[in-house]
Amino acid sequence: MSILNFIINEIFGQGAIFLAMIAMIGLILQKKSFSEIIRGTMMTAMGFFVLSTGTGLVTGNSIDGIAAAFNVMMPQAAESTNVDIGAMYGTEIGIVMILAFAINLIVARFTKWKSVFLTGHMLYWFPFVFIAAGVDAGLTGTKLIILATIFTAAYMIVSPNLMHPFVKAATGDDSFTIGHPTTILSVISGLLGKVVGNKEKSTEDLNIPSSLGFLREVTITGSITIALTYIVMAFILKANGFDPAEVWGYAGGTTGIFTYIFTHAIYFGVGVTILLQGVRMLIGEIVPAFKGIAEKVVPGAVPALDCPVIFPYAPNALIIGFITAMITSTITIIITAGMFPTVIIPLTFTCFFEIGCASIIGNATGGVRGCVIGAAVSGIIMVLLVGFGAYFFNNTIQPWMLVYGGQDFSLWGIVEGLIARLMV
Repeated sequence: MSILNFIINEIFGQGAIFLAMIAMIGLILQKKSFSEIIRGTMMTAMGFFVLSTGTGLVTGNSIDGIAAAFNVMMPQAAESTNVDIGAMYGTEIGIVMILAFAINLIVARFTKWKSVFLTGHMLYWFPFVFIAAGVDAGLTGTKLIILATIFTAAYMIVSPNLMHPFVKAATGDDSFTIGHPTTILSVISGLLGKVVGNKEKSTEDLNIPSSLGFLREVTITGSITIALTYIVMAFILKANGFDPAEVWGYAGGTTGIFTYIFTHAIYFGVGVTILLQGVRMLIGEIVPAFKGIAEKVVPGAVPALDCPVIFPYAPNALIIGFITAMITSTITIIITAGMFPTVIIPLTFTCFFEIGCASIIGNATGGVRGCVIGAAVSGIIMVLLVGFGAYFFNNTIQPWMLVYGGQDFSLWGIVEGLIARLMV
């Protein structure tokens, strides 16, 4: 059991260690020199941490205040049970994680479905969600583990392979795909882009006057957008009887709203800058290193990576999609108020990461129109998925899903929940 816990917690549960190990194995299989193996292994881990640091700055130091504002203005969610699935079912999650990854490797080795799921933290979160869906339905023991394993393995195989042609369209690169819960939103956005858009008119080619040339820098554009969003949110808070200083936590301090908005806006630019640097480092190391595994162990294998790896290819689409999704999701929340067993708030993180990726895919297949329409529709779907998902998670992780759901977590969890109820 101690060996199992070590594998679960110290390898699979640590994205940097897991990816570094994959890089090391790949380099060894390519018979690289000792120096090259050490360098590639360490740089892969560093790239992951740089990417994670950038992500943390965006979510924890920039857009967190937007989520906080919505939290206080929207009615509080209906009463739900918050079960600590990670603590109570940690062993089951670990078993599912290892079994599903093993199945993924076997399928990649012997079939045409060649993706290998390498998004470290998602290797944990999908079993977490699928175990929760089974527990909510009343499953226990062997049935719970088997069903969660089937769904986790199926997701790790199907989703990245579905994403592969869309990722190639967005990046021009066939050497990797996306392993992340953005798939349902990205595929819909990509298909919509083909129908309604024109890929020749990309968001990255928008004609900006020379006097506004600084807006070509996504970090500057993003920071300005975040600042304007906070200014609007401050007025909305005041109009609804809330004090921004209390909501955002600077009341009683030596600084005021100007400093708060300025720092949160700049942190967005800093976070995106670091995130993009981490992406470049990670892609630059893991893809060449993975070649060893693709040649020796799983011929033709394609690594499935975290969704930020696609961000550098269309940063304008990322920002446009984020803003569009925030608007359409908020409108949808207002329209559907009272329809679901929980009250939904705008899912800021899903809007940025999952729908940001979907917007880039929509831009790749349909240009500006594909980006905007894909993001708008994704914002609506996100709210509906969270709302209907409440019927399948209200007794376990519904509070968690109100922050991190609205995409594949919700969709696949709903499907599993329906099947699990037939098995009880």
